[in-house]
Amino acid sequence: MTDTRRRVKLYALNADRQWDDRGTGHVSSSYVDRLKGISLLVRAESDGSLLLESKIQPDTAYQKQQDTLIVWSEGDNFDLALSFQEKAGCDEIWEKICQVQGKDPSVEITQDIVEESEDERFDDMSDSAPPVELPSCELSRLEDINELISNCLNSPVRKEKLATAIESDGYIKKLLNLFHMCEDLENSEGLHYLYDIFKNIFLLNKNALFEVMFSEDTIFDVIGCLEYEPSQTSPKRHREYLRQQAKFREAIPIKNPELLSKIHQTFRVQYIQDVVLPTPSVFEDNMLSTLSSFIFFNKIEIVTLVQEDEKFLVELFQMLTDETTSELKRRDLVLFLKEFCNYSQNLQPQAKETFYKTLTNLDILPALEITLASDDPKTKTASIDILTYIVEFSPSVVRAYTLQQANNTDEDHMLLNIIMEQMICDTDPELGGAVQLMGVLRILLDPENMLASVNKSEKSDFLNFFYKHSVHILIAPLLENTVHGEPSKEDYKTVQLLGLILELLSFCVEHHTYHIKNCVLNKDLLRRILVLMKSTHKFLVLCALRFMRKLIALKDEFYNRYIIKGNLFAPVVDAFVRNNGRYNLLDSAIIEMFEFIKLEDIKTLCSHVVENYGKRLDTIEYVQTFKALKLRYDHYQDILKDRERNLDSVPSILRTSRYRRDQRQLDEEEEMWFNEDDDFEDNEAVVPATNDLLSKKLDPDLDSIGKIMDNTKTQKQSTESNGPKVNSAAIPKQPVLNNNATSVAPATVAVQDTKPSALFKKGLVDYEAASPLIVGEQCHYQCTHHLATTYRKVQRSRTKYKKATDTHVTVHVTSDMVTVHKKGEIETVLCWTVTVTQYCVYERCWGVARRGAYSA
Repeated sequence: MTDTRRRVKLYALNADRQWDDRGTGHVSSSYVDRLKGISLLVRAESDGSLLLESKIQPDTAYQKQQDTLIVWSEGDNFDLALSFQEKAGCDEIWEKICQVQGKDPSVEITQDIVEESEDERFDDMSDSAPPVELPSCELSRLEDINELISNCLNSPVRKEKLATAIESDGYIKKLLNLFHMCEDLENSEGLHYLYDIFKNIFLLNKNALFEVMFSEDTIFDVIGCLEYEPSQTSPKRHREYLRQQAKFREAIPIKNPELLSKIHQTFRVQYIQDVVLPTPSVFEDNMLSTLSSFIFFNKIEIVTLVQEDEKFLVELFQMLTDETTSELKRRDLVLFLKEFCNYSQNLQPQAKETFYKTLTNLDILPALEITLASDDPKTKTASIDILTYIVEFSPSVVRAYTLQQANNTDEDHMLLNIIMEQMICDTDPELGGAVQLMGVLRILLDPENMLASVNKSEKSDFLNFFYKHSVHILIAPLLENTVHGEPSKEDYKTVQLLGLILELLSFCVEHHTYHIKNCVLNKDLLRRILVLMKSTHKFLVLCALRFMRKLIALKDEFYNRYIIKGNLFAPVVDAFVRNNGRYNLLDSAIIEMFEFIKLEDIKTLCSHVVENYGKRLDTIEYVQTFKALKLRYDHYQDILKDRERNLDSVPSILRTSRYRRDQRQLDEEEEMWFNEDDDFEDNEAVVPATNDLLSKKLDPDLDSIGKIMDNTKTQKQSTESNGPKVNSAAIPKQPVLNNNATSVAPATVAVQDTKPSALFKKGLVDYEAASPLIVGEQCHYQCTHHLATTYRKVQRSRTKYKKATDTHVTVHVTSDMVTVHKKGEIETVLCWTVTVTQYCVYERCWGVARRGAYSA
């Protein structure tokens, strides 16, 4: 069996800084005569060919990573790596490498790597290393000069010596003199040599040489040398572009000559890097790192010099907000400010914070209110970029400014509303500005970046502000486009905008709780959004569906009741049927939503879907989702039927359809509590001891109840045998105290009018407590059981209920009616009116209500 300990993959780093797989084989270490030393050998496991033969050099830095990886550099800019299948094999080869180099195998790198500058790296270079002797700077020696510089690029030591020689001899200016001669003589061969020479000088990557080449008197000549690329038949016109077409526009006259010089130099060097030099893919990533650093530090210096000039920025913002400033001048000011903010991205965090604080103190946000509403496209685009820079760095600054506007600014002039108006009114056919502004709004509305704020109330204050003053502007296009139950506009720009609005609203549903809930319910927002399910643009249909999916994902009963009451699954099912089983994203998204309802066991939505759309969805057989929903619904119904069979001792119970659809059941513990035997006798007092006075007052009336029941027994026997008679006119309408304003009025039941006892107009039980009971239902029952027997059960139920809950309960008993009021902290949340004999049935209802689980 092959030894897997030494099994490795060989990798080499390519020019794009990506690891290339060179093959799989087995590694060994042995002495190689040709290399005169211990070497690493990798032979391919397929055919035994040699994949690697690398001598372990005493000064090469080998690095061990992640216990199974050894990395090192082979020569200049050629990195290799061995990835071992097993840690044991990696350890064996690592010990061999450390043995050759005389290192402890416990180290993870065999040579110390000292981070130092290019100027310091070769300070300790041996004096024996000969300096580079440059040929005389003559036209006839240009070929020799080019060959020398090209050869020196392969050795770091010779690169360093060459750069030193060029700098000390003033060689660059001598070469530029030759350039003028070649250009005057139209010496194409000499110009081509100079192109290669200066291209290679850039690759020396030395800051001292860049300082010489990018000085005011030499930079255009250097650019001129790079115009004559040998592969091109005619020279480029870079100098012509920089001198004639690229115009420097001073938004405000810059009086600092140093600042002015830095701005010119940075633009030209950036042009060389981006346009003049060959594309970066030709080089290694770090070949021109010093050139990038040169530009980087120039930008930092420009930002610093501008900030130090106090009068300059003050004058800039005064002109920006001045109503008399022309549109063209304002555009130049905004473009300068945008470039200024762009350069500031190179600052360190502390310096960047100081920078934006300076701009805020100079009232940049009020200025942006003006420029964002500009009719000039360039001004508006630049303003959006500036706002994006500010919001990405510190959204709290913009929120704080917005909150200050709440009491002293019209809604039309608030920054947040201006942002939304510009997003809605974007003139770009592709809505580029609207997309960017939507990103700004998303950052501002994200609660995640509000948590670290010093102002702990920032989240609630800003969200309250947004939903009070701004959200109506955001949803206005949505409401306008769906007013007639059909999408009124279907052009690409409109649907793109509606897609952005829906994306932002979906974000709000996911991250904002009661704020967006109030908006959705009060504006009937979901119904209007689902109108877009009829759109011919599938991406907009998916946006509307995604919004509904976000609501359902919250598993919030308020949203569920809202969906059920509005029958809001209808547009979704219609779209699903119209799709006709096509295997596309819409089909999958709708099925996934119903699958979520099934998996999360959202009973109310499951029942609603099956009862209202079951017949339409039963034909869907290519997925099992809808069959599973139907099975789950049937399971709920079986549970309800079992519960009803347990109540068969009471004949003819009139339940509303809402009660029949209740899918909640009592847990086993509660069932045991209701079914257990009572510990007190029939004649025991059940009124609490603390209410002795009430007990004494009840004694005479308890006798009267028996007489009343005897008188009514004969009259009710016929009702018991024939079932209840429903007569809505027989009794006066009872007042309903219910937190569900939309509940259906219950059916009333015929009872005999009997003059109630004065005492029974008062509550027999009045239990004080604080916890609210969230229940909404009204039930009317008629029963024919003997009142005397049932009255004892009434008392038992009250006593048990007192033991089980701390909710405020008041029971009013008349001659043959019991009215139960249960109150919470806020309002009366339940009113039940029943016949006295039926009151015992609510022993079970109390248990459900006690858990807050009995609902419509």
